[in-house]
Formats: sequence, C-alpha cells, structure tokens
Amino acid sequence: MSVSMKDLDLAFRGAGQKEGLEVWRIEDFKPVPIPSSSHGIFFMGDSYIILKTTALKNGSLRHDIHYWVGRDTSQDEAGTAAILTIELDAALGGRAVQYREVQGNETEKFLSYFRPCIMPQPGGVASGFKHVEVNELEHATRLYVCSGKRVVHVKEVPFARSSLHHDDIFILDTKSKIFQFNGSNSSIQERAKALEVVQYIKDTFHEGKCEVAAVEDGRMMADAEAGEFWGFFGGFAPLPRRAPVDSNEKDEETTLKLLCFNQGKLDSINYESLAHELLETNKCYLLDCGAELFLWTGRTTSLQERKGANKAAEKLLSDANRTKTHVIKVIEGFETIMFKSKFKEWPQTPDLKLSSEDGRGKVAALLKRQGLNVKGLMKAAPAKEEPQPYIDCTGSLQVWRVNDKDKTLLSSSAQSKFYSGDCYIFQYMYPGDDKDECLVGTWFGKKSIEEDRVTAITLTRKMVEIAKFQATQTCLYEGREPIQFFVIFQSFQVYKGGLSSGYKKFIAENGVNDDTYSEDGLALFRIQGSGPENMQAVQVDSVASSLNSSYSYILHDGNSVFTWTGNLTTALDQELVERQLDVIKPNLQSRSQKEGSEADQFWSLLGGKVEYSSQKIGRGKESDPHLFSCILSKGDLKIIEIYHFTQDDLMTEDLFILDCHTDIFVWVGQQVDVKVRLQALDVGKKFLELDFLMENRSHDTPIFIVMEGSEPPFFTRFFKWDSSKSLMHGNSYERKLSIVKGGGTPALDKPKRRTPVHSGRSTGQEPQRSRSMSFSPDRARVRGRSPAFTALASTFESANTRNLSTPPPVVKKLYPKSATPDPSNTSSKSSVIADLTGSSNRPTQAPKSVEDGPVPEKPKQEEDAKENIGSMAGRLESLTIAEDVKENEPEDDEGLPIYPYDLLKTTAAEPVTEIDVTRRETYLSSAEFKEKFGMAKEAFSKLPKWKQNRMKIALHLF
Repeated sequence: MSVSMKDLDLAFRGAGQKEGLEVWRIEDFKPVPIPSSSHGIFFMGDSYIILKTTALKNGSLRHDIHYWVGRDTSQDEAGTAAILTIELDAALGGRAVQYREVQGNETEKFLSYFRPCIMPQPGGVASGFKHVEVNELEHATRLYVCSGKRVVHVKEVPFARSSLHHDDIFILDTKSKIFQFNGSNSSIQERAKALEVVQYIKDTFHEGKCEVAAVEDGRMMADAEAGEFWGFFGGFAPLPRRAPVDSNEKDEETTLKLLCFNQGKLDSINYESLAHELLETNKCYLLDCGAELFLWTGRTTSLQERKGANKAAEKLLSDANRTKTHVIKVIEGFETIMFKSKFKEWPQTPDLKLSSEDGRGKVAALLKRQGLNVKGLMKAAPAKEEPQPYIDCTGSLQVWRVNDKDKTLLSSSAQSKFYSGDCYIFQYMYPGDDKDECLVGTWFGKKSIEEDRVTAITLTRKMVEIAKFQATQTCLYEGREPIQFFVIFQSFQVYKGGLSSGYKKFIAENGVNDDTYSEDGLALFRIQGSGPENMQAVQVDSVASSLNSSYSYILHDGNSVFTWTGNLTTALDQELVERQLDVIKPNLQSRSQKEGSEADQFWSLLGGKVEYSSQKIGRGKESDPHLFSCILSKGDLKIIEIYHFTQDDLMTEDLFILDCHTDIFVWVGQQVDVKVRLQALDVGKKFLELDFLMENRSHDTPIFIVMEGSEPPFFTRFFKWDSSKSLMHGNSYERKLSIVKGGGTPALDKPKRRTPVHSGRSTGQEPQRSRSMSFSPDRARVRGRSPAFTALASTFESANTRNLSTPPPVVKKLYPKSATPDPSNTSSKSSVIADLTGSSNRPTQAPKSVEDGPVPEKPKQEEDAKENIGSMAGRLESLTIAEDVKENEPEDDEGLPIYPYDLLKTTAAEPVTEIDVTRRETYLSSAEFKEKFGMAKEAFSKLPKWKQNRMKIALHLF
C-alpha cells in the first residue's frame, strides 16, 4: 500500500525528506504549513499534524507523525487530521509510527519536540481568533500547574486558592514577578523541571525582564517572598490534604485485549498467550493496553482498510469516554519497542546480507586458493573510517593481574600481554580539561574463573572509592573491547591459557588441558588493528581453519617463524605484522608466506591445509544513542526512555543509562546515595539482561560507570556539553534556581586547558612527542591533579612505577622500523626530568613548543635535583621541559632541525637518532618534502592519517 506524492495534498509535497520538524494546522479540512518560528504554539480550537524526521547513523530517515487535537476542536477537524496522517504516512513509504495526541495528555515523545513545554492558547481558526503579539496584550495574572520529572505537562488552572495543593508545582505569573510554589509532596526533579517553564514564561511573556521567586509549601508570612505570594490569594491559610492515591494503582497489570478489524467491525480474539503469530499480514488489529491503544496494520492492507481501522479505534475510545488513552499506530516490520514488549516473544530482525563488495572478495579469495586466475576480481575491502577514541593517549598506565584474591602489579614490558584465563585491573590517568582524569577498569579473559572476576570487581570498586568516586570505571570482556582500551595500550597481545593460581587450580581440578602460551611451543597469532596506535596480536588455535584472507598472521614453533598475509590484506596490515614480530619473536628471522604460495612446512605446522574464511570479523557498529532514567527499587530496575535528550536531563539525584549499542554508560549523579553508587555496575548488567531495546545484546557489552563532574570526552560527545553545569553544587533544583535568578550559568574559575587530543604515548629513551593521529606536538600541556587522584595514586602506585610518557628503565626497541635514541646523547637535564616524572604522584608539565624557545639553563637547580630526586618529588609543583635546537643547525618553518632524506629514511645506513621517529617527514626541508611527497607540508597534514601512513611507508619514512 502506497500513495504517490502527486496524489498527495500540495502542503505535504516534499515532506520528510530531510531531518527536522514540520507542522501543519488543519484549516477548512486542509493542512496548512506552520512556519518554524511558530512551532510549539498551539490553539485549543485547532488540530495539527506534526512530522518529526530523524537522520539515523545508518543513513536512513525515521519518521514519527503526531496529530494533536485541541480541547475545543471540532470532531470533523480531528477526524480530518487522523485521515491526513495516514495519507502522509503512506506517501512516506508506510513506515512511520503515528501518535494521537490529546491536549493535556500528550506523550513524552511529543512534548520532547517543544522543550520545555507547550502552553496552548485559547481560540482557533474556526472561531475567527487572530493571533495578537504578546507585548500587545494587557498582562493578566495566571496560575499554572506543572507535573513531570522528564518532560513537563503544563496546564492553566483557575487563579484561586482552591487550585493549590501539596502534590504538584504551581507557577503564578504576575505582571512584575513569577512565583514558583513547590508542593510539599513534589520531588526535587519535578521542581527543577518546572523552573525551565518559569524561564520560558520569563523569556516569552516578559521579554526576560522580571523577577523570579521560589516559595516552599508550608512557609509562613515571615518569609518575604512567601508573604508576597500568599498576598495574591488574600493571605496565608493551610491547604487541605487530598486523599492519598494508591501508588500501586498505576502499576497494576491491565488485561490485554486483541481485536481484529474485519469487514468494518472489531472481532475479539481469544488467546492463551499473546504471540506474534496471531497477527496476519493482510489484516489490521487493535491491541488495547488500557493507557495505550495500538493499531497494528499488516503490510498488504489497503489504504481504505487502514482508514476504517482508524475510525474504529476512535469510536472505541469515544464510546468508553477514554480521553486520556494514547493511540499509537504501527506498521508490520516497523513496530515500536513498546508494542513488541507486550508479546511473549518477538522474532529478531534478520541479519543484513553481505554487500556486493564483501561477496566479491569472499568468492575471489576462494577461487585463488584453488589456483585460478582472479585478476580483476580481487579487490581489497575499501578503507573504512575507524571510530575515534575520544581520549587523550599521553597519560600514564598501570596494570595488575588478579591472583589469589589480590592483585599483582605488572612490569612495563608485561602490562600489554594478557592471558585468556586471567583477569586484569588497569588504571589510566590522562589530562582532562582542568585536571587529570582517571579510568579504572577490569578485563576478563574468555576462560577466566568466576572467583577471579569477583575479586577484580571488588578491588576496582575500592579504587573508585579511594578516588572519591571521581574516576570512570569500566568492565570489559575479551573480544568486546572498545576503541578506548586499544588506543590506551596501543600494542596489545592476548595469549592462550593463564598464569593466575586460581586458573591453574581450576584446570587441574577439572582435568582440563593446560594450553598456556609457551615461547618455545607452537602458536598462531592473528594480527589486527588500524595502525601503530591501535594494533593487537590474538593467539588462536594453531590450525589452518583459524586463517582468514582478510588478516595477517604470525606462526612460530620454537625457532621457526612464519608470517602469513591474506589476499585481502593491505600494506598497513603487513606493516603491523612486522611491528608485532618485534614483540612476539624479536630476535628471529621470519619467513614470509603469501596466501596461495605457502611452503609445505607452513601447512605441516598447522596440521594440513583446510578451508578457511575470507570475511573480516565484524565488530558491532555504534547506533543512535538512547538515554534512560533508572529507578532501582528492592532489586527491581525500572527504566524510562528520555526522548531527544540534552545534558539538562541528567539530574544529579538520579542514575541514567546512555546506550549506543556498542557500549553502555551508567551516569551517576553527585547526589546519589553511596550505596546506590556502588551498585552502578550491577544496574548496567541488569539493563543488559532486561534487553529493553530487544536487540538480543551480548551480556559482555562494555559498561562504563561515569560520575557527574568527571565525565570523559567519549561520554560527553553525545551531548552539547557544558562542563560548568556538571561542576555546580547543590541539587538539581538549587542549581537551576541559581541559573534562572542569575540569568545564566555561573562562570566558574578554572584554568583554561587545551582541547583533549587523541594521540599515542611515546616510548623512546627520551620524552618524545606523541606518535599519533591528530595531535599537534608543539602545544604545551600543563597537568594538574585533583586531591582524589593524589590519594588514589599514593595508595596504588609504587615508587618504581613509571609513567608511560617517560622512557622505560631498559632501552628496548619497540618497533622494528623505529630508531632508538642513543642514551649517551641524552642531556643530564632530560635524565633528571625522566626520573622525576617516573612517579605519577606529582603534577608535571609536558614539553613546551620549540617555537617558544629554549628554557634558560639553571645549573644549580639541576645539580640539586640530581642529588635530591626523592625529596624534591614531594614539593615539586611544576616542571617545564624544553627541547633545545642545536646551534648552527638549520630549522624549518616549525622550528625543527632539517636533515636530508637519505639520513631520515628507515633504510639509511647511519640514520639520524635524535629525532621523533614517528614524524620523520617533518625534518625534511620544504623543498625536499615537496619533491618526495608531491605536495606541501600543509596539504599533507590535512590528509587522513591512513593516507599519510601509506605515503610514508612507500618512502621508507614510517
């Protein structure tokens, strides 16, 4: 069933083709467009159609159509709006969800379009009402009642004392002052939301020029503002108590009724359990849930059948005088979560088929393995844009392995080598906007035991408590790690087996074979990642079926080492193999194997040649985020979705869950009770179990616990974030009251910091500039530390723990094509600085820009530092590092020394050592740079990182 756009009303032509909100008013039974400047203004005597078009991350458009019926609108106009809504939906492809909105009982989704509220005005088109500008009206004192924690329902009530009661919030709008009266039984969240209405009234009806007063229920005349408020009602008098409402009344389950629209009438359907199979694709059904009435239409139903079913639904409600019931219309295949949740089971949406490119690559790899010529058919998978980590990667990292109900600190050389049978705890401190931020997490191997997992969670919670709940906590599982984890570790290896005593005991008691990795044994590693700042080696079963044409592998057995590259790999994949070889088998020569031309020994080690996959292992894609308000009561979790959310929806008294499919974030407000804070991780796990979005999500989905005031960039990116709001004191109501009275968000005194960068930590023998993505290395970084993190560091860091931004104690060549600076060339000043910055218990400053010039020498301070490093560490406030440019050495535009290409390339016989080996190209002169790269440095810097790396690899500068 569809309607051509040419048969559609002219007012609807082109509707829903781009993201945004479109509104039409019904005038003489025809839709008339409303300009965007008048969106949110509704008249009680009219009916409206509202189309919300949302652009999804997958590139498609989602449509929600609402028709709003005013209190005084005619039955004919309301019917016209309902019919036109069906026609508009049909023209848009029949996939939209339709909502019937009645004045005073609108859905939260509808109200979320017009924040903070809608305030319908009297009159309408039929009554000849003409709009009059607000400032032309003589201001009349009005009284409004407000209710709602997430969106606000506003209703004008008679200006009389009898309208007031203890359960809601009231707004008294006078000519010179706006009063908010807070009923004693109202919640803090409701009071805070009502203040948004006060601000709206102030801006809309008073041009922002009037006073605002807050009056608490029960205050006597002694309070000046309370006395003024009660003066409008003839003086103070106690309000009568209303009869208590049974709190369980709303929670009582309503018996669901399923009705089939058949030949113009509704037939009741009897069933034992509400199953999806009851719905036939050629019919329309009504599912009566009491508060909601769903109208489900099959894909093959006609437009006339749908219109008839809609009229039957309207008649059903009008006959029963059910004015507050929401009518929601859904089409087969595009049902809402709320509708599907009413059924015992609902079938999962089938997986998408392979794209043509994926299919071509899979077939080509198969044919080539069979010895056929596939020239022209083979094509590497197109480069896909990697997700951004949104975390500064220049911080310091510590890793512990859980062992025997405690944790063991790992050395810097071992902290990126994890075992599948073990559990790990990691703590990462990195520079935030105005202080060091902290990420504390657990990593569970696929074969780790439950006892170790419980221990890891317990120890991590203690670390968060010591940090005064200012650290972000995360719980990760092997194979489901987020991008932030990988870029923090940069080079990451996962080995089979385990080293913890608990794991060893478990396999011994259960007779399980111990397959723990041995350097001298047989092992096969799959190499994956997007670059040097994000690469992993994962040990897989040493059999041919573990191979994949889309990856490169390392195979070793004792001193025999092979590298294998699939036919669908890129130059970057092959480069990562070389880098990982230096970690797994650093001192042995490897034999390179191309897919289709392998040596017999290679297949012999893998137990013979068999079929294997060519399709790249898919990782979940981030979807459009959903925000949920969470209420934890007696072990039960109640969640309510907040539509079109903003930062202001995060109330400091509550828990919220932000779900973006690949990860979930549990946001914890400052005013949340400590006991509830400690249950935040359990709330996240419970949310995954409930599967509210019915996506059949893995319970191993990464969970982040985010504390108010310490929100990391990878959380705030989902909002238009104002950090000053999360740093305010007081409850939600007190914060918003200060904003409404003060006219804006209070400006907090805090140091200005650079924008967080997404880069890698250097690992050379001297502090180097970052080796990664979009980081300008010439920017100075001043690091401050909050008292909470100082306490955390002093408890969990040892004096020997080094910051990964400083050189390791032993010179080790990390990457095969990276030159290591000669320690003998390192200045005494640099060595002192390295020792001082080795402890993360004190604030430091990162290198200043070379353009700022060298820091004047202070020999006496350096000499004292050498003699008293330990004592100086405690009282050192800040330290500036400067990289001096040698005298008589030419400099380029950035202030860096210039070297000829022959000395900078990685294959040089005597390569330059005192440089940042990850930025070799920057040391070329402008002329030689243009000669080699075919473009200027500025043009090169604007290229994507992967394209820069490819060009550098070709020129031996990577």
